Amino acid sequence: MMTQITLNVDGQDHTVETDPDMPLLYALRDDLGLNNPRFGCGLAQCGACTVHLDGAPARSCVLPCAEAAGKRVTTLAALGTPERPHPIQRAYIEEQVPQCGYCINGWMMTAAAFLRDHPHPTDGEIRQALTGLKCRCGTHMAILRAVKRAAAIMGGQPT
Repeated sequence: MMTQITLNVDGQDHTVETDPDMPLLYALRDDLGLNNPRFGCGLAQCGACTVHLDGAPARSCVLPCAEAAGKRVTTLAALGTPERPHPIQRAYIEEQVPQCGYCINGWMMTAAAFLRDHPHPTDGEIRQALTGLKCRCGTHMAILRAVKRAAAIMGGQPT
């Protein structure tokens, strides 16, 4: 059954006509034309589809649109701007993390929420927070360095 659902995405309300059980990822990409998040596995196991739902990381490939109604959905596009990148975006650039770039959405969105709540993370806490995210290019060590650098940028610890 199709219904109209209003989604607040990156600070703007959008009304989509959809099945309430359709994954939010499809509405973001197909109805709103967003380039991120990405479809990876469709099973909430890789993280490429991660968005923030009221500030918490959520896997949009399994999140029904109806559950996102009335909540704030934030994508990587609204995390920062080219002029004022979020510390995790800045750290990714400084650490030269990107390879193919497909998985970056999930890693950055997860790390941004984690660092907001854990400004002084240990290496073990960072690894635990990023458990379950996948990068086929093998940039895991650069990603860890970037998260540590972002913590330092945010005032948490030295690089």
